[in-house]
This record gives sequence, C-alpha cells and structure tokens, in this order.
Amino acid sequence: MNTPLLNKPLIDIQDLRVAISSDASTVQAVRGVSFQVSPGEMIGIVGESACGKTMTALSILGLSREIPGASVSGSILFYPSKSADGKVDLVKMPISEMKRIRGNEISIVFQDPMSSLNPVLTVGYQIMEPLMLHQGIAREAAKSEAVKHLQSVGIADAGQRFSQYPHQLSGGMRQRVMIAMALSCKPSLLLADEPTTALDVTIQAQILSLMLSLRKNLGTAVILITHDLSIIAGTCSRVLVMYAGKIVEETSTTEFFSNPRHPYSQALISSVPRVDERKELSPIPGSPPDITKPFSGCSYADRCQYSNRICSSVDPSLKAYGARKVACHFPLA
Repeated sequence: MNTPLLNKPLIDIQDLRVAISSDASTVQAVRGVSFQVSPGEMIGIVGESACGKTMTALSILGLSREIPGASVSGSILFYPSKSADGKVDLVKMPISEMKRIRGNEISIVFQDPMSSLNPVLTVGYQIMEPLMLHQGIAREAAKSEAVKHLQSVGIADAGQRFSQYPHQLSGGMRQRVMIAMALSCKPSLLLADEPTTALDVTIQAQILSLMLSLRKNLGTAVILITHDLSIIAGTCSRVLVMYAGKIVEETSTTEFFSNPRHPYSQALISSVPRVDERKELSPIPGSPPDITKPFSGCSYADRCQYSNRICSSVDPSLKAYGARKVACHFPLA
C-alpha cells in the first residue's frame, strides 16, 4: 500500500496536550502528540486502552475542550477544502465555529452506534440533518439524498429503513447508518474510533471494505483508531503506536509488522495470535503507568526487557530513524 507524500498535509498536529483535572487528581491524557495526515491517506493509531487514542480524535473535533476540567494546548492546523480559509487552528477555534467543521469537513464514527444515534429520531432524519445544516439542502431534497447515502453503504430497502428507528436495526446496520451520516457531507477527514468493535467477523469485513471503497471514491482521509492489529494490516499505509498518552513509534504498516523498533511495538505484535505460527503468546507484563501521577523517564521502562538506568530518568523524545520515528533510548535493530 503506497504512502501519500506528506509535503501538503490535510491536518498537522503539533505538541497536542490534554489534561483533565478534578478535585482528586489530574489525568495527563495526551502528552505532546505530533503527526500529519495527507489528503486521501488512511493511517492507524494503535495501543492499549486509555493510551490517548480516542482523546486525540476528540481533540481534533474540539470535543475534548468541552469535557469539564479539561485543558488543551498545542496546535491542530487544518486545511479546509470547503472554505476560503488557508488554514485554521482547531485548538484555538471557538467552539461555536467548530460546528461548521464537525460533520461537514471532519466527521467521526464511534464504536457504539446504539449510544451515538438518537433513539427518538429515525435514522433517515439523522442523515438528513447535517445535509440541511451544512449544505442548506431543502427537506425533500435532503430526504432523497439520505436514501441514496443509505444505499451507498449497502443497506437494502433503503427507502423502508429510512423511516425506522435505531433499535429496529441490527448492529451492523446501525454502524452503516453511522458511516452514512459521517460521509453525507463528503468530509475531508473521517475519524473512525473502533468502528468494528462488538461486530461479528463477517460484518467487520463488510464495514472495513465499505470504508476503503468510500475513501477511494470520495478521496476522504481516514484516521482509524483500533486495538486490533489485523485491521491495521489490511487497511492503513502508516501506523502510530501510542503508549501512556504519547506516540512511541510512527512508521509504515509494512515496517511495523516486519521490523518494529520500539520494544512496546514488538510486544504488541508478539501478543497477537497468528495462524501461520505455532508458538505461545507473549503477554506484556505489568501495567501502564498511572497517568494521574507525575513520573520521570520512559513511561514503558517498568515493563521493558531492554530497560537501562537512563530509561528510568530521561523521557526519550520521538526521533527520526530514516523514514520512521521512534521514542526510545535503545531502539531495536
């Protein structure tokens, strides 16, 4: 799978930090994340639960700023295709202005469509709404477009399904409706947060195939967030590995699977069962650090078999090694 050139990014994230404070503690959810995505590119973000994957996506949409006690810094430069603005910083953009970006320029598909869809509105109306809001389409025309979008995501009898409510659809159908909603305004960027969780393998394959075909037809860039490495292998050109709120490795998908250079990347791959190898799985020992408390050094040091004295005292920065980047004092050969 070819990697698009990064000389003209669609989105450029630099030193993104998200901290969420309460009376009891402060969670450092995202700690200095930087990366770019090109138009039409599909990248994957992988890592254990609570590593900052979803919070990074929410920050792109400005949703992390709406969390009580949240503090967001850094920059998210976005180059919109539907306005005259050369670029906008989504971190500094007022929330009131973010409404013209959400669902129009940037859309998201969440992992649980049942809780993301409004249970008291028909699925058809929920697809019509962004069309009327962002594109100014009249109600009847929006209805016709909504039916077409339901058809485009492979829903049979789209005219009948248009008038149904989320609880009347299967899990796979609800996820297709979410994708139809997300792509209804032809966004430049789609955020897919665990889009196949809780779906059986047949429906998973159909959803991923749908996303790939829509990306090819519409030219939409995709950031796919998942813990399932097999999904990354078949869909993405690049992989970002996150651990304890930071990116610890960024590389091509091919290099990630054939030659991981961060010990955590290696551990992730070793913990996944493979049909072509008969060997015991190697679970990752220990647990991620408590991100509500300050810590020094590499966040992976306590779990790393290659850890040295410097690892416990100095936090490694993300350095370039050829075409990839690794945050490790002793990257693997």
